[in-house]
Amino acid sequence: MKRILLIATGGTIASGYTETGLTPKIAAEDMLGFVEGYQDFCSVDVLQPFSLDSTNIYGQHWLQLAELVEENYDTYDGFVICHGTDTMAFTAAALSYLIQNSLKPVVITGSQKPINLPITDARTNLMDSLKFASEPKAHGVNIVFGGKVIAGTRAKKERSKSYNAFSSINYPSVAVIRDGRIVFYIDDKDRVTEPVRFYHEMNERILLLKLVPGMDGAILNRLFPYYDGVIIEAFGVGGFPEYGKNPFFAEIRRWTDAGKVVMMATQVTHEGSDMEVYQVGKVIKENFNLMEAYDMTLEATVTKTMWALGQTKDPVQFRSLFYRTVNHDILLTPQEGDVVLTNQGI
Repeated sequence: MKRILLIATGGTIASGYTETGLTPKIAAEDMLGFVEGYQDFCSVDVLQPFSLDSTNIYGQHWLQLAELVEENYDTYDGFVICHGTDTMAFTAAALSYLIQNSLKPVVITGSQKPINLPITDARTNLMDSLKFASEPKAHGVNIVFGGKVIAGTRAKKERSKSYNAFSSINYPSVAVIRDGRIVFYIDDKDRVTEPVRFYHEMNERILLLKLVPGMDGAILNRLFPYYDGVIIEAFGVGGFPEYGKNPFFAEIRRWTDAGKVVMMATQVTHEGSDMEVYQVGKVIKENFNLMEAYDMTLEATVTKTMWALGQTKDPVQFRSLFYRTVNHDILLTPQEGDVVLTNQGI
């Protein structure tokens, strides 16, 4: 019999109707009452550190959740975190960086409908999550939702209402769960050779800036005092426009010369960035000390930048940390001059 710790944080799964809309109301103990049969394979204890709509969850909550897992790591065989769907992918990615090399599963789940409704996806998702958290092959941080198990760094919410809300981006699903049966597509627990490691620092002074046609580079000048790094969602495979009174080039130079992180990502969901393809990207990459996210999701890019900058502000060490693969987050090989490290920490 596996011992599972259920950590409830609010979200739709625990929500009830009020005059001002859905808001988290259902306690963790009460949620378990809607799920039948889990007692056959696991015992569950509950914690409820906070009860929030996931719109209100950010870095300090991620650190709190990682700390709770760390404090209880030796006591339980697995962990299930109930969470709202809107920022679930950010939380799953952040926890992937804050909890590394875990041989025990840390599952994030939730639902599109409250668990107390007659028709809802919540009961299935919670049951599937408890089952996956009790599975001997399971490990690391994953989202379990809509019958899919998705690596914490690869999930993205692509549908706002449908039950199959999450997709695995640029990477296969780890497993599927059908009729209570878990079918693994990726079974790599034996590749975890280092002890579990918990991190306790993140730098939240990171901006995600989405380019729109006609945007003036002066926006970076205005933001410069407030952020230690900027991730720019460019068009296509990546590049910077040359229009406007204040082209982006001068502002990028200012940021990189100051030792701040400038990261190029893409607005396109699938297949990633490649700044070497077009002149608008290649010239920039050859002349400025910026980085690119390649095939990483935006959620992983943002949280990994926060995590890596929380460990070091040294540009060389940051680059090494960022390009070290964690929980399947990056597959494409960075171009010459970038560093990829595996199974190393700082």
